[in-house]
Amino acid sequence: MSAPSETYAAIDLGSNSFHMVVATVTDGRIQIIDRLKEVVRLAAGLDNEYRLDEATAGRAIECLQKFCQRIKDIPARNVRAVGTNTLRQAKNSNAFLKKAGQALGHPVEIISGREEGRLIFSGVSYSNFNDTEKRLVIDIGGGSTELAIGKGNQANLIESLYMGCVNMTGKYFPEGEISSKKMRKAILFARQELESIELIYKRTGWDNVFGSSGTIQTIRDLTRTSGDDPAIHAKSLNKLKDAVIDAEHYKHFKFPNLDANRAPVLAGGLAILLAIFDALEIKSMQVSDGALREGLLLDMVGRQKNQDVREKTVEELISRYGIDREQVERVERISTICFEQLQQDMNLNPETDIKLLRWAARLHEIGLTIAHSQHHRHAGYLLKNSELAGFSREEQNYLALIVRSHRRKISLEGLESLADDTRQKICHLIVLLRLAVVLNRSRAGHAYKELKMSCKENRIKMKFPDNWLATHPLTEADLALEADYMKTLKVSLEFS
Repeated sequence: MSAPSETYAAIDLGSNSFHMVVATVTDGRIQIIDRLKEVVRLAAGLDNEYRLDEATAGRAIECLQKFCQRIKDIPARNVRAVGTNTLRQAKNSNAFLKKAGQALGHPVEIISGREEGRLIFSGVSYSNFNDTEKRLVIDIGGGSTELAIGKGNQANLIESLYMGCVNMTGKYFPEGEISSKKMRKAILFARQELESIELIYKRTGWDNVFGSSGTIQTIRDLTRTSGDDPAIHAKSLNKLKDAVIDAEHYKHFKFPNLDANRAPVLAGGLAILLAIFDALEIKSMQVSDGALREGLLLDMVGRQKNQDVREKTVEELISRYGIDREQVERVERISTICFEQLQQDMNLNPETDIKLLRWAARLHEIGLTIAHSQHHRHAGYLLKNSELAGFSREEQNYLALIVRSHRRKISLEGLESLADDTRQKICHLIVLLRLAVVLNRSRAGHAYKELKMSCKENRIKMKFPDNWLATHPLTEADLALEADYMKTLKVSLEFS
């Protein structure tokens, strides 16, 4: 008997368009049941100081309010919304994200360019699965272009370049006018952006090339000469370039079935694809319907089926940095005991917050690979600035804050800028990790099975078995010092 189906929704706040896909999942099989798209041109709303203007932000919020109506009955755990290049660039993205989350009814996360590339590769591979073929996947968005090489649904080489159809059009075709000189300059700029990755990509090689995104799908439609050949070929791409230049302005395009919303940014996207074909010596490209949204769906399903990419990432970090596995497992075990006893008192989520705490426990000694002195600070820096597959920018920041604060004096830097409820959650997780670290400072592996804990109004009480502290004076002294440190977080620690 098949398991009952569940409904999921994935939302992509792209630099050109906002997309949403709604799907049902039964026994791991994804069936798309609805697609929504609205052109917002987020990238065009960035001013010279990289701030998102009010008019563009307003259009974006209106779009998300419409999306909200479609997904209001879908469980929150089955909805994920991510922002890409423009929100990575915008200096006022935090203020926008707060309004966006309220409009959508779900939080919006910002993902890194390489995480975007990983998800795009996954989505394309799901739609065109072949576990033996090495493929190059290219996605031209509004503000960035992602290129990934891998097999199956696993990308091994990923790059994100700061050039997309919107910002390229704004830079080289700002008034909509097109000439051979402007096109040459745009292609040259794109070639310069590709220069740093060109050699390693060609050395890695691939069997087939797949393109995704609205830009590439539009170019496929405009270059198709036969219904039996849906690929994009280098020869037909150059013919399209000549036709675009001959038009002299996007308003003069005579292409049948060209979406009016796509026409203003066609020249910029075409210049990027021409440069990629030239730099990587591509002769033809297949076009995929799968992209970032499908990758997000797969990621959500995987997280709920114990196939969370973030778990693999944490495991790889432990191996790469030579972390003492036995010690971090001890800390993870005790932090879990603390979490289970204080979860309700601290109003923590037993599904999401426990994962964040466990990852922090496993990675809290990652900074030792740099130096013992101040290793908690080194750890925080590594976790905040590394490319961590599966993690959003917010998740990395939370993880870095918790790990950075696992010992010594607690810095409020980074905590004060968080929303009140988020700051409270992160502070609680910091406290739990610090207690687990203190209780395992001897690295002796005490079980603490009889430890009892409670928390009320930021007052934590720890009750050890009779005479236990008397026979472990160093732990008692460590807890006394810890009680003093925790005053920074306005937490009172009592133990007996």
